[in-house]
Amino acid sequence: MTTRTLFSLSRWWSIVLKEFLQLRRDRVTFGMIIGVPIIQLTLFGFAINTDPKHLPTAVIMGDQSTFTRSFIAAMKNSDYFDIVETLPDEQAGRRALAQGRVQFVLTVPVDFSRRLLRGEHPSLLVEADATDPTATGTALAALPGLVQPVADKDITGALAHLNGSPAAFDVQIHRLYNPEGITQYNVVPGLMGVILTMTMVMMTGLAITRERERGTMENLLATPVLPIEVMTGKIVPYVMIGMVQASIILAAARFVFHVPFAGSLLAIYLGTLLFIAANLTVGITLSSIAQNQLQAMQLTVFYFLPSMLLSGFIFPFVGMPAWARVIGDLLPLTYFNRLIRGILLKGNGWVDLWPSVWPMALFTVIVMVIALRFYRRTLD
Repeated sequence: MTTRTLFSLSRWWSIVLKEFLQLRRDRVTFGMIIGVPIIQLTLFGFAINTDPKHLPTAVIMGDQSTFTRSFIAAMKNSDYFDIVETLPDEQAGRRALAQGRVQFVLTVPVDFSRRLLRGEHPSLLVEADATDPTATGTALAALPGLVQPVADKDITGALAHLNGSPAAFDVQIHRLYNPEGITQYNVVPGLMGVILTMTMVMMTGLAITRERERGTMENLLATPVLPIEVMTGKIVPYVMIGMVQASIILAAARFVFHVPFAGSLLAIYLGTLLFIAANLTVGITLSSIAQNQLQAMQLTVFYFLPSMLLSGFIFPFVGMPAWARVIGDLLPLTYFNRLIRGILLKGNGWVDLWPSVWPMALFTVIVMVIALRFYRRTLD
């Protein structure tokens, strides 16, 4: 029996050392080994919150009285509502909800105090953007419990006879855009952005990295074409693939999950086209950083994980801490989720969509400039 057929501890240790040396040289892989657990612990431990509080709320004050001021103070003290705007009328309130500036609008009727003092049991109206039932459910459930403490505080003395059963006043809740609280209405439109993010970034990164490994990209850039011509020419097929994917998801949303289509189909496709372009520029940039297909896959995961968790797709965006919302505001998926849900569920027009459109356009331009710089540096 030769020595090669026997297990050698020294040979085995040499192989182990060789693998450690390769890992040390592969900085992207080493970064993923350390970075992914840290990112997941940070996001799930600090950024994710299924019980959001301090939700932006607007008030339409038709009646300024002790009772209405006490109720607004009770809303603030509940920690679920932050009063951020005072609006002039119902139309302004609907616009604020459609644009996503606020989560709730409290409307105080003009004759609220007069009817209360007459014992007519008036109502306050709270309208909620219920596109994401998780974001508003707990806060809305807390509202009826605020009535009796306010009544016990202010309806006393000569008015004590008004504080009985039923309560002196109540709160009417209107869940707009998704009154039944159907989860699919919120999840399925968001899935379009998640699927496009994953496939567009991954396919672009792998396709171009594959060409770099084979040496064909260098040959292509040796021809009399500009880098911008190469990049834009290579991403057009993936734009078409992305539009096909979007069409499949929209068909499933309409005919399988019965998601409402309140807005314009043209607006959906134009917004989707811009979002696809944003993700393709990310894929090109990651492929220019990666040295091989494995690194491209790793970088895709590194980008995809925060996008999925911090964009408002799974967890309410308004419930995240400020630092997490800052990161989320840098990601195109955050704006696409607002855009697609706004079109499908709210019927938003271009004026309401603009706050979600321009950040995606700016992101695309900035990342394309970065991609051009990396391509020139990598493939000279």
